[in-house]
Amino acid sequence: MLSFLLPILLLFAPAPCLASSKTIDRHALVSRYNPTRNASSLTTPMQVGNGNFAFGADITGLQTFQPYAIMSSWGWKNDSLAANESVADIYSYIGTSLDNHGRNVSYMFGGPEPMQQWLIANPNRVNLGALGLVWFDDSERGERLDVSEANLTVVKQELDLWTGVMTSRFEFQGSPITVTTVSAQETDSVGITVESPLLQEGRLAVYIDFPWNDGSLKFSDPFVGFWTNASLHTTTLNTTSNGAEIAHTLVASTFITTLSGDPFTISLDTPTEHRYTIRPTKNASSTFALSTTWGLTSPSNSVLSVDEITASSRNAWEDYWMNSGFVDVFTGSTDSRADELQRRIILSRYLMRVNEAGDYPPQESGLVNDGWYGKFHLEMYYWHCTHWALWNNWDLLNRSITVYERFLPTAIQRAQGQEGWPIGARWGKMSDPTGRSAPGQINELLIWQQPHPLFFATYQYRAYPTHATLRRWEPIVRATADWMSTFAWFNDSTGVYDLGPPMYIVAEDNVYTNTLNPAFELAQWRMGFALAEAWLAELGEEVPRRWTIVKEGLAPLPVSNGTYKVYEDVEDDFWTDPTYINDHPALAGLNGWLPPTPGLDLEIAQRTTEKVWASWNISNLWGWDFPQLAMSAARIGQPEQAVEWLLHPLFQFDDVGMPVGGVRVPTPYFPGAGALLLAVAMMAEGWDGSHVSAPGFPSKGWNVRAEGLSKMM
Repeated sequence: MLSFLLPILLLFAPAPCLASSKTIDRHALVSRYNPTRNASSLTTPMQVGNGNFAFGADITGLQTFQPYAIMSSWGWKNDSLAANESVADIYSYIGTSLDNHGRNVSYMFGGPEPMQQWLIANPNRVNLGALGLVWFDDSERGERLDVSEANLTVVKQELDLWTGVMTSRFEFQGSPITVTTVSAQETDSVGITVESPLLQEGRLAVYIDFPWNDGSLKFSDPFVGFWTNASLHTTTLNTTSNGAEIAHTLVASTFITTLSGDPFTISLDTPTEHRYTIRPTKNASSTFALSTTWGLTSPSNSVLSVDEITASSRNAWEDYWMNSGFVDVFTGSTDSRADELQRRIILSRYLMRVNEAGDYPPQESGLVNDGWYGKFHLEMYYWHCTHWALWNNWDLLNRSITVYERFLPTAIQRAQGQEGWPIGARWGKMSDPTGRSAPGQINELLIWQQPHPLFFATYQYRAYPTHATLRRWEPIVRATADWMSTFAWFNDSTGVYDLGPPMYIVAEDNVYTNTLNPAFELAQWRMGFALAEAWLAELGEEVPRRWTIVKEGLAPLPVSNGTYKVYEDVEDDFWTDPTYINDHPALAGLNGWLPPTPGLDLEIAQRTTEKVWASWNISNLWGWDFPQLAMSAARIGQPEQAVEWLLHPLFQFDDVGMPVGGVRVPTPYFPGAGALLLAVAMMAEGWDGSHVSAPGFPSKGWNVRAEGLSKMM
């Protein structure tokens, strides 16, 4: 088998520099896949944004007919507490305790209600509002018209991926209307330009509206917020010499919307609503430009004009497309599937830049709608964002990767304060900007997120091999591996260190009280310990002896009938039991998602992978499962199968590139897009120890060119 020593020796090899001469016509390839629509989708918007902020639009380029969300990485609120509860009850919440092999450990689940549900649902992510068009008749009073999308004709919407500019064209009663929508990249601002003779006639204006938001729904899709609960929240209008400012308050959280641009008047439609009409001043031209900025406070500097927002977008997007990794699988390929795969690559690259390049790990649905109350999941951060490292978008990944530094105090408190372990930091699961992990059995007992900081640290050091990088990550590396070494327990009867119980595995479908030594987690933790040891060795520091003892003494991967088992105490004929082959098939990741680790038998691993392909309930898979299976096929030398997994009929992307959630979760489910880009980079550039060009693609029918990528471990 391939020695695990080789990848460890290669861990700290510098990442390749971006190609100095671009051989791929990037502009032509990106523009080929500009999405277009002739009607609003009922499930997904077309978006502009900057990674921390996104603006979802219907066919008008706004939210005129479909109230798609305007969302951010910073827009959160807490619901009111129950009448008999106080803030002190939040901090005094106590869940259940479980025996961990002689240690009594306190977990955040099984505590009193309704406080437990409040902690799960709060804080929740907010839809910041809606902008739309409003029409008036030509009477002297100018009565508002009731217009639906069906009243529009000659409809055409296109998103220019190269510049991030959305253009929506249509006619109303024979009069043309063009709306241009664009997002700034340095501020959370949107510029809209409306062009129509109806503006000069006083028959067209813009409205802005604000919804109520709360944690009553675990999933809010395709729309976020409630538009009929006006009495629960307030808005306050303040007009200025060059625009207006609206303060929107929900319970104790206030969000500021700042409007500026061409001269306008603004007024509240009715005292019982939070909808304001913005009308260009009389005798206006046929063009109206409006700049809107959202934030927690008023802008400290002057608000960007629409022209400045447009320049910001054009410059940032061109830099993104030209100066980071790029893969062309279309040009010169004769395989008919290349066009669709290229479409998915380009649109995923765009949407991940809009939704998943913020200051915190992204939630599963990015900035499109809310899932799990808008919270993010630290175990999924790997699938959301590891691709940024391989595509060399460190400017974007560096925004959120500091979450491990920021959350280290809460991870230490969780491990040592709440749970009572003697050392280390335990990373949470379902989280929010406070670093707190929401109560729940799976949230508290999952363990495969634990080594992830070690993976991210290693990729960053490969890109930035400096002493400063080593020192920056050292406290995180130490605390992460410390907890891993104390969680594993020595089994006197077998003479090895075991993982669990209690715990949940990747698939989250096991009985947590009796699950022992899951194969994937054993391999992943071995690799994590090796990365931590290599880190301290590179620093010239002494490696804690317990790390090495536990790493070398971890239980062997469980085997039965020539294949690896999901976990040790699962029945030997588990391949025929739907209980064990119905969710995330991490067994295939033993040589694919992960490189071969010490003790892995490559022949058994290959038989296991092929058994997964043949026996697993593929109809129940979703999102990142398919790219994960593609990575396993690539690593064992079956590139045709790798491509088939990436284009599996159950792994779908809609017309604008949104990864479809399927029957399991709402659309979009962005771990699918992140995993796609990770798998494509791996298949195109290779992995440590691979030596041929595009090792994950078939040689027949495929012409694959990659620029500026880094290899996967």
